[in-house]
Amino acid sequence: MVKKFKIKNKLSKTKKIVIALISSFFLCIGIFFLLLYGPYDGFRNFWITSSMTTMSHQYLAKWFFSDEEIYKVLAMNGIIESKENSNPNLIKIKKYDGKSKVYKNKYEKEILTKDEGNDLYKVIEISGGKYKGYLVAIYDPSRVSVATTRYLGKRGEAITTVAKNNDAKIAINAGGFYDPDWNSNGALPHGIVISNGKLLGDYNKANVGGGVVGFTKEDKLVLGRWSAKEAINMGIRDAVEFGPFLIVNGKSSFVKGNGGWGIAPRTAIGQRKDGIVLFLIINGRIPSSIGADMSDLTEVMENYGAVNAANMDGGSSTELVINHKIINKPVAAGKNGLRDLPTFWIVK
Repeated sequence: MVKKFKIKNKLSKTKKIVIALISSFFLCIGIFFLLLYGPYDGFRNFWITSSMTTMSHQYLAKWFFSDEEIYKVLAMNGIIESKENSNPNLIKIKKYDGKSKVYKNKYEKEILTKDEGNDLYKVIEISGGKYKGYLVAIYDPSRVSVATTRYLGKRGEAITTVAKNNDAKIAINAGGFYDPDWNSNGALPHGIVISNGKLLGDYNKANVGGGVVGFTKEDKLVLGRWSAKEAINMGIRDAVEFGPFLIVNGKSSFVKGNGGWGIAPRTAIGQRKDGIVLFLIINGRIPSSIGADMSDLTEVMENYGAVNAANMDGGSSTELVINHKIINKPVAAGKNGLRDLPTFWIVK
């Protein structure tokens, strides 16, 4: 009798656990659908914009919403960029010894207080409500240039390989690339690519706003809507074409809602009035860092004094290498979580 009672008791406990698990499952499903279709549109907007800008996961939005609803949400969440081209005369390149004791704010102090023995760059860990990442301040803008895969037009390469081949201290991903069916090999970059004053590509421009993002021969970051010929003629030495532009001539773009890009891993580049170049890398799609939207990128660049700044390709392309080692947490499925890409910003 005691044995039978124990077996019955065991069955009863198992049954309770199963019922609890099933109930929890249906509760989670209910909450998920309430968030998608309920009166609060924050989660719905996040879900649609994040899915539609990943390129490879747009089905996550299309499973639950009609094209009409998707377009409606995308129209409510966008970024209105400045129509100006950047004025290089606003940049006055200075040299800092890292010993200044007067700072406008804590962000300037972080930038201008150099690490002992390192006059080339400084890595600053940053965080916001939903993201964590890195801001890299490069003190000598003449060291920043565009590198590409050695097999441009045929296949991309991993960022670690490109950094090693170019003897780069720092490397981040740059522009986007042609990605039919979301399984390309990173061979064909979107838009204009200029390296060391030579035009390497001008193919299949991405519909992401922005335009040319490049450095002049005077080492000033300029943003503008120029043709490849115009960019070469005006003396741009290194550039890619992508966007959207976040800040132009000190004026930030107007962000509607979450900017229409959702929340994801992000990469951005900017320059301060004193010439210091800013590489911004935000981790995403991991528990410790969901990711950032366009407002977040703009805010960080504003805080650290960028007079010009632009969004670069993000998502699974977001990667930061320092001294040939991956620093951030890429989310691609390739070797070491890295995608083969066509273009990179490097610091030699």
